[in-house]
Amino acid sequence: MTATDRSIGLIKTAAQAAADKLAHDIIAYDVSDVLSITDAFLLASAPNDRQVKSIVDEIEERLNKELGTKPVRREGDREARWVLLDYVDIVVHVQHSEERVFYALERLWKDCPEIDLPADAKATRGKGAEHAKFQDAEDAAELGGLR
Repeated sequence: MTATDRSIGLIKTAAQAAADKLAHDIIAYDVSDVLSITDAFLLASAPNDRQVKSIVDEIEERLNKELGTKPVRREGDREARWVLLDYVDIVVHVQHSEERVFYALERLWKDCPEIDLPADAKATRGKGAEHAKFQDAEDAAELGGLR
């Protein structure tokens, strides 16, 4: 069993929406062979809570406007550290970068086939690590200035 065309369409639209809001490390997996409750997962992350919320809002708006679908469930919205959008056919996870590293969902689903995403979404790979390195250098410079 593989993800349906509808699921692939939802994933690609959601991935593009996330990329447009500067999400990091966007990746999607076809989980239909191992889970009976959904076809695919989309993972994306952002360096702060405000951006997580912005990405989630854009995904939700775009899927509603372009494909006429709304999530049946939205969780984690208040803290905006890990927001889950459940569309039944797909589940979207938008995580704060720290949660993304800690929970490492890619490790859980690495044996599932990756779903090909739009070029903008693919271009986000490695951006989380790049941002973390930049932030570490900025923090070190700030600490050095305090001494």
